[in-house]
This record gives sequence, C-alpha cells and structure tokens, in this order.
Amino acid sequence: MTGMTSSARPLLNRRLAEFGTTIFAEMSALALRTGSINLGQGFPDTDGPEEVREAAVRALRDGRGNQYPPGPGVPELRTAVAAHQERRYGLSYDPDTEVLVTAGATEAIAAALLALVEPGDEVVAFEPYYDSYAACIAMAGGTRVPVTLRPHDGSFRLDLDELRAAVTDRTRLLLINTPHNPTGTVLTREELTAIAELAVEQDLLVVTDEVYEHLVFDDAEHLPLATFPGMRERTVSIGSAGKTFSFTGWKVGWITSTPGLVSAVRSAKQFLTYVSSGPFQYAVAEALALPDSYFTAFREDMLAKRDLLAAGLADAGFKVFKPAGTYFVTTDIRPLGESDGFAFCRALPERAGVVAIPNAVFYDHREEGAPFVRFAFCKRTEVLTDAAERLRKAFAR
Repeated sequence: MTGMTSSARPLLNRRLAEFGTTIFAEMSALALRTGSINLGQGFPDTDGPEEVREAAVRALRDGRGNQYPPGPGVPELRTAVAAHQERRYGLSYDPDTEVLVTAGATEAIAAALLALVEPGDEVVAFEPYYDSYAACIAMAGGTRVPVTLRPHDGSFRLDLDELRAAVTDRTRLLLINTPHNPTGTVLTREELTAIAELAVEQDLLVVTDEVYEHLVFDDAEHLPLATFPGMRERTVSIGSAGKTFSFTGWKVGWITSTPGLVSAVRSAKQFLTYVSSGPFQYAVAEALALPDSYFTAFREDMLAKRDLLAAGLADAGFKVFKPAGTYFVTTDIRPLGESDGFAFCRALPERAGVVAIPNAVFYDHREEGAPFVRFAFCKRTEVLTDAAERLRKAFAR
C-alpha cells in the first residue's frame, strides 16, 4: 500500500529519538497563543546597529555574496575575525588557514563534534548545557558525560574534582561554554588554568563556545581558553555575530583553531550547509571593526536590563542568581512554593502573562535542574518593566 513503511521501525533514528521538539519551539508557541511576553528564547526584540544593517543592504545591492561565497567564508570576514582575536586577546590566527565561517555557532558546534568525535568517544560537558550540545554529541555517536554546575554563594560553580573524575581513557573532548548559558557563570582564571592543565595532561581536544564573550558584567572577565599554556594547538574556539550585534537571524558564526583542526571541521561543515549568509558575512566583517565604544555601550545596556529584570524577579519572590555573563538570568522557584520548573513554565503564561524556560531541559540529571527557571533580558526596557510588573502582581505576597 502507498504511504506505508515496510517495517515497524520508528522513522526517526534512535540517536535523535530522545530529543523531540525543542523546548524553545514549545514555549514560543505558548507565548503566541496566550499573548504573553516571551522571555524564553534568547533573541533581541530590536535590531542591532543601523550601520551594520546598511552594510548588509550594500552588499546585496553590490552583488557581494548573492552567489555561493567561498567555502571557508569571505576573505573580508576571516580577516576581521583574525583581527578581532588579535586585538581583544592577543591570539594570532592566519585568516586563510585558521578561520572558518559557519552558519551560526550552532553549525560550528555540530561540525566540530561530527568532525572530531568517533562513535564511542566520550565528550565531557557542563550541565545545564545548551540543548544542541547533547543532540550533536548523539549525532556524532559520542557519549556525553555531564559535569554539573551547582549553586554556591549566589552563582553556579564548577567542581574541579568532579571534572577530573569525569575524564577517562575514553574521553576525546571537553566541550566548554563560558560565559555559560543558561546559568550566566563566567569561568575564572583559576578554573580555566585547571581545565587547561587537565586537557594537556590527558591530551584532550577542547571545543569552547564563547558566543557571549562581549557580555560579561561586574568584575567578571572573559578569558579565552586558547590563551592558556598548551591550549592553542588543541582548542577549537567558537564565536558568533548574533549575540554581539543583535542580528540572530543572519546566522553568522566562526571557528578559530590550528590549520589541522580547522581543516577537520571544514570537512564536516562542507556537507552540512556548504556555505551560508553570503551578504551578511560582509556586514559582520564591518561590525567586528566597530570601535570599542560600541561594545562598551552594548554591555552597559545589557547590564542595566539585567539589573531591572533581576530586581523585578526578586520582588516577586524568586531566588535570583545574578549572572556574571550572557543575557539570561536563572531563578529558583522554591521560595514561591514551587519545585517543578516544567509545570511552572507551562502555567506561567496564564498566571502572569510571561514565558520562561525550565532549566531542567538542559540537564541529563533532570532532578538537579527541576527548581530552576531561566528568563532572557535581551528585550526592550519597557518590555522588561512590563514583565517585571506582571510577575510582581502574580507572585508578590
């Protein structure tokens, strides 16, 4: 019969069967259905700098990038990425052999894991982790080994002993994210030194997701792992334009690494998207050359928004973990008499007209994340003010 499959085997392959629809799709649909303020998915509600948007329009009109761009990315962007790494961190990369442009950081993560991980290899990652990590490890046939960041003195901290214990003779790769989504943790110099020493001692590859590099607050400092002794030759560093310039829909990311590692990742990337975002690559090249004043103003704006939303959440009765980086704030709902983040987030639109994300989706050990809920503050000030007021009305006693 037409339309029937020849076996009872599930259509979706078993590596992806556990993942289903992402929580972001579910909660964004809930926001639309209920007319709620969406503080779930991490995208801004305003566009980034006008001169960057105009650069994209100029590229389109001039016919730059409208056809397939070069596989590694347009030379202007690769040069700009290398210049950014040199200027910011003193890291020197050859634009021709040590920079690869990707379809956002999401593809960079996927291509790196597909290229570097064999079936049976173990990948150590911090939980809670961005949801694509687990799916990409699974698609590569790897085994994920979570090391849990736990609340301590108002933030989520890494237990270095637990990290060392997680590494076995099957460990191939450490997947590091700092500034860390969703907890807002920024790894310290001491923590990064210990991670670097472990990677060198055990001869491990490292993939670092640094997409929030320009969003660090208070006394925190973003220190790329590739700057530590012995790390440049074993680290694939991932950056992205979406979070820094507020053009998340353009999907322009990149990796920087050694020629050998870049070549390996490109071997996987060429069979995923091949190339992407042609005209936007030229615009991002100009964005990366913006003066320091842009990056300072961007950070200060997000800091003010962090403090606005954090104060509103605290007034409503949440326990707030004030992030040292990213544009997310994690809360503990137990002071509200709640303990199930999934149930809480599914009911929140009706109760308060606000959408958030349950952190438990980012854990293998779901019980560890059960009482934590994440809110995004990359929204207009008036939207955050409205959301804070709705939450106060719904929960403040």
